[in-house]
Amino acid sequence: MKEGLNLKLKKAHGFYGIITIATLIGLMINFIGIDPIKALVFTAVFNGVAAVPLIFLIARIARNKKIMGEYRSGWLSNTTVWITFLVMLASAVAMFYTLARG
Repeated sequence: MKEGLNLKLKKAHGFYGIITIATLIGLMINFIGIDPIKALVFTAVFNGVAAVPLIFLIARIARNKKIMGEYRSGWLSNTTVWITFLVMLASAVAMFYTLARG
């Protein structure tokens, strides 16, 4: 293991650098006055909307025999992924619909 808290700073520059940057960003968010709960909700909503096209691409790639070969997804996983895609799509559409209606 090349990174982690068990190593000293001299041996894990990148790891400790990321921790330092994340801590500083967290402090800046606090001092700027951004509500952390609102930021978490915004991030969750953004991730939910961004998940829709990503799930679509994953479903298409997972079922493609040319790309996946013998490891392509079976009917159960394929059905589960498409149901997930439809639920996420419906959720995103419903959210935008309610936002547009006010």
